[in-house]
Amino acid sequence: MRLIEYAAQVGVAQACRVFGVSRQTYYRWVRRAEQYGLAALMPKPRRSPLQPNAMSAQEVSAILAVAVAHPTLGARQPLRHLAAQGVHRSASGVQKVLARHHLATRRQRVAALASITAATTGLVTDAAKDGPFGFCQYASRPGQVVALDTFYVGKLKGVGAIWQLTAVDVATRWAVVALIVGDKNTQATKAFIDHLRTALRKVGVRLDGVLTDNGPEFTGVAFRDHLAGLNIHHHRIPPRSPNHNAVCERFQGTVLAEFYRPFFHRARIDRLADLDTGLQAWVDDYNRHRPNHGHYMNGRTPAQTLRQTKRTMRKTAA
Repeated sequence: MRLIEYAAQVGVAQACRVFGVSRQTYYRWVRRAEQYGLAALMPKPRRSPLQPNAMSAQEVSAILAVAVAHPTLGARQPLRHLAAQGVHRSASGVQKVLARHHLATRRQRVAALASITAATTGLVTDAAKDGPFGFCQYASRPGQVVALDTFYVGKLKGVGAIWQLTAVDVATRWAVVALIVGDKNTQATKAFIDHLRTALRKVGVRLDGVLTDNGPEFTGVAFRDHLAGLNIHHHRIPPRSPNHNAVCERFQGTVLAEFYRPFFHRARIDRLADLDTGLQAWVDDYNRHRPNHGHYMNGRTPAQTLRQTKRTMRKTAA
């Protein structure tokens, strides 16, 4: 349109030289404007081409629903949840969908869940922060070394301070947890050792050794005597070195990100039993169905690692 206006002032030839178009093109544009109006000269946006592997609206909806339901998972972990719904897509494809809908980061997904929860049930409290983790320990068989730690969950109104007692088998990453109210003392850790032995015995594992930090709940005489009476070796990490208990620290970071934060954003919790029921269900899924993508686990679940380790031990013994 600027070309036509300029040509009316200086002439067609001069205007075409200035704008760098041929006179043939100029007259074609003039005829189009006379026939269809000046709007016919405006650029026409192209629609996006239809790709043969484009996602359907149902697949996109499923991806967004899983992303908000499990906001602390990345693009790879939700694939098993999507596969259960019949959606089979790559991690990169899932990430592209999340990016298009402004859900590419964990913070965006958690904020989306919090917004939905606030609109329906009201705001809820935040969970505790996680700590650092570092290099990993090694064990040649299940039960040889089980890493122990305590994890502050937070305060429940009308209940009190909630602590999680955590145990992670170094060889298989099989996890056992328990919640306690109040102080984390030697009586609580002694009872947790008995619970841990029973839980490991159910999956065919004998508890032979534990690895702990130097907290008073693990260094007290009553706790040490209890381990000695059960013939359980007690290994202690150096002071102020949480990275030496990396297996447990890493698991507690995972349970914070994948269970506690979504759980406390999803509903208001007033009873310890409700929190424990949800936690135990998550831990069972972690042990049996959730792939661990670390270098050691390489996409295996703790249950798969446990079975493979037992088969290897039987072959070696034979």
